[in-house]
Amino acid sequence: MQVSVEKTSELSRKMIVTVSEDVVQGKVNERLKSLAREVKIDGFRPGKVPQKVVQKMYGARVKEEITGDLIQTNYFQALQDNELRPAGMPQIDPVESEEGFSFAAVFEIYPEFTLDGVDGIEVSKAVASVQESDVDAMVAKLQEQKKDWQASEQDSQTGDQVTITFSGTCEGENFTEGTVDEFQVELGSKQMVPGFEDQLTGLAIGAKKTFEVTFPEDYGNQKLAGKPVEFAIEVLKIETPSLPEINEEFIKAYGIESGDLAEFRTDVKNNMQRELEQGLKTRLKNSVMDALYDAVSVALPKVMIDQEIESLMKPYYENAKKRNVDVNDIKPATTDFEDQAKRRVALGLILAEIIQKNEIKAEADDIRTVINGMAQSYEDPEQVVNWYYGDKDRLAEIEQMVLEDATVAWVLEKIKVTDEVVSFKEIMEPAA
Repeated sequence: MQVSVEKTSELSRKMIVTVSEDVVQGKVNERLKSLAREVKIDGFRPGKVPQKVVQKMYGARVKEEITGDLIQTNYFQALQDNELRPAGMPQIDPVESEEGFSFAAVFEIYPEFTLDGVDGIEVSKAVASVQESDVDAMVAKLQEQKKDWQASEQDSQTGDQVTITFSGTCEGENFTEGTVDEFQVELGSKQMVPGFEDQLTGLAIGAKKTFEVTFPEDYGNQKLAGKPVEFAIEVLKIETPSLPEINEEFIKAYGIESGDLAEFRTDVKNNMQRELEQGLKTRLKNSVMDALYDAVSVALPKVMIDQEIESLMKPYYENAKKRNVDVNDIKPATTDFEDQAKRRVALGLILAEIIQKNEIKAEADDIRTVINGMAQSYEDPEQVVNWYYGDKDRLAEIEQMVLEDATVAWVLEKIKVTDEVVSFKEIMEPAA
């Protein structure tokens, strides 16, 4: 086997592999001899079929099979001999050669890079606590979640729930499949496209109205994105919110059998503290990832970026299938995901390099601790633990999470970390 490797770009390689004709023909003859002992052909006794007959009948197919086998075995052997790590599947094409059978393999390799930039990284570590005012806000939020609606004869205002029928047209075409009946909108919830809820404010029951709004440029349906549309609505019902009293009944609904307010607030605070700790951990991890991405320069294989883009777009395909619509109507352009894909690929390579260079492992005890912690929020923690350990794929996801956390911990030991005091709300409700 003869191998030549051409560097066509920083990460692209063209490798030409040549196998001598003697080797090819030898393997072909060997396969034909084996066939001659096995094939059954009318007029010949088993195992007595002449080689020339076998050659005539099976020669072309056998040679094709042999060359396919030679491509596979020699491709991987050539990679090993030349210490090449392909980042994706190669494009393989036969090449004319006078010396024997040749093929060209075009592929990208994994980049080589250093972690020199890691030592100079600086990140801020958010520090926060749950204040009584935060508990007050959370209790109010729980109240809001259990609110009732009371019929109103007054004109609609922000905070009301309005029941409407509506239809929408874009460029003269109805896109709501006729009229949508009994549709409820909570004014101020921002559940509709910008401007829609504003048009429903100040209306009386029975009011009819036609108005125009423009869909956002990034709207999921490409036929509507960035376009002006016309809505025709009729108000059927107006309801005002009624908050429940924070009494014994209300408290018991949240699992506090005593119905005691102080115990309820303590339970709420403890839950908030657990959420805060996770939020702080996530924020610090994201800060480390951002810093690594900025500090470590790494060339990215295009094939890996394309694969990541495809992965990011998968939910859009699945959504289209569920809604029974043309995927092209809701699929964004691949360029919309390019920056995100590049970041994910780069961080994957950087983390893999840190893990490999420093022999970082996901310890079994740490995996168990994470799973146990996740299980505590369920009624039957043991069942949840068994659920994770009973499936290799689910367990692998947790192992990857633990390995990533261990890598972040290693980075934090090497860099400068500065505390930054923030509020509970800043962590749990970050600004968009």
